[in-house]
Amino acid sequence: MELLEGIHDRTSDTATLDEAFRSSLGLTDDVELQTAAYGRTAEWDSVAHMQLVAGIERAFGIMIETDDVIAMSSYPIVQQILASRYDLVFDA
Repeated sequence: MELLEGIHDRTSDTATLDEAFRSSLGLTDDVELQTAAYGRTAEWDSVAHMQLVAGIERAFGIMIETDDVIAMSSYPIVQQILASRYDLVFDA
């Protein structure tokens, strides 16, 4: 993992991830992120997946490993990957 200095404020990981999801996938506020999943959420297709990965990398100042990109199939799984592999903290 490569961490870019000075980009991310560690106090708002959940809000930052929510914004990355909404802006990268074009999701409105009425979409429940906890149920968002690749292939089940209409906006989350293969092209949008790469936009999401890039948006998360920008938002947190990280580079996501290829295996993690492939495994990112739902919002909860993305949170789990980011918490366990990239030391981000999300609200319970």
